[in-house]
Amino acid sequence: MIEARSLTKRYGDTLAVDHLSFAVEPGKITGFLGPNGAGKTTTMRLILGLDRPTSGSVTVNGKPFPQIAWPMREVGALLDAKAVHGGRSAYNHLLCLAQTNNIPARRVDEVLELVGLREVAKKRSRGFSLGMGQRLGIAAALLGDPGILMFDEPVNGLDPEGILWIRNLMKALAAEGRTVFVSSHLMSEMENTADHLIVIGRGKLIADCTVQEFIAANSQQSVRVRTPQADQLAKAAAAVGATVRTDDDGRLVLLGIGTAQVGDLAFENGIRLHELTSAQASLEQAFMELTASSVQFHAETPMADGAPVAPAGRAG
Repeated sequence: MIEARSLTKRYGDTLAVDHLSFAVEPGKITGFLGPNGAGKTTTMRLILGLDRPTSGSVTVNGKPFPQIAWPMREVGALLDAKAVHGGRSAYNHLLCLAQTNNIPARRVDEVLELVGLREVAKKRSRGFSLGMGQRLGIAAALLGDPGILMFDEPVNGLDPEGILWIRNLMKALAAEGRTVFVSSHLMSEMENTADHLIVIGRGKLIADCTVQEFIAANSQQSVRVRTPQADQLAKAAAAVGATVRTDDDGRLVLLGIGTAQVGDLAFENGIRLHELTSAQASLEQAFMELTASSVQFHAETPMADGAPVAPAGRAG
């Protein structure tokens, strides 16, 4: 388990992490989300003892990371896949890590096989593609067979097969009872992978809940309807307080009303329905809604003629 209590980190006048408290529990995948500049990487560095907190504390299995005798045997981390000596082969890079953490050399071959790098094990890492470098970083995180895994943008540079592989790997690790903590900007991937979410903005905790709870709490209920009597249904829905819109396919989108109530309205008013679907917001939509006030960097969206329009995008 990872546990932070009032964790705070200040760099000069910048408050990167602001009295952050949370727990990352075993047996589940916990997604760590936030806009750029929210303090995610700083928080992960504080967990791993790479930075010292200004105040507060963070522990790994009940003790500060620097007090762990064999770190890689308790915590495996991927923060920067490029942090590898380019002149070393994949095998020698992992072997050096194994020797410094009292890990058997045979484990090097095991993790190279696991991440799909066995055939390039003797090649120097400077010639690796971004995806291959990412796999080598994941191999290093798995080297000590730790109970806690921390990944920062683990699918960066991976092809679709690689993304599916790391997703299934993380799920398997969590199913074994390990603690899996994942930071990512890919909301669609987090929606498919994470069980629980910790969301921060400007260094502060703004959500700590399951994925479904997060989506439900930060998005509005909506129903999509296809009917030849759209005008009649729109009036009936508006009369009971629903907000009515029309999507690109000509379907009605009713906000603030459930499918059962729409079905009852249609029955009571003799309206034929060809389609009635409850629409749930995506994790990305809910995330954008919740963190809109926490975004530090906004970008303008250019028009076709090059003229900018009002800020609509967010720096990724």
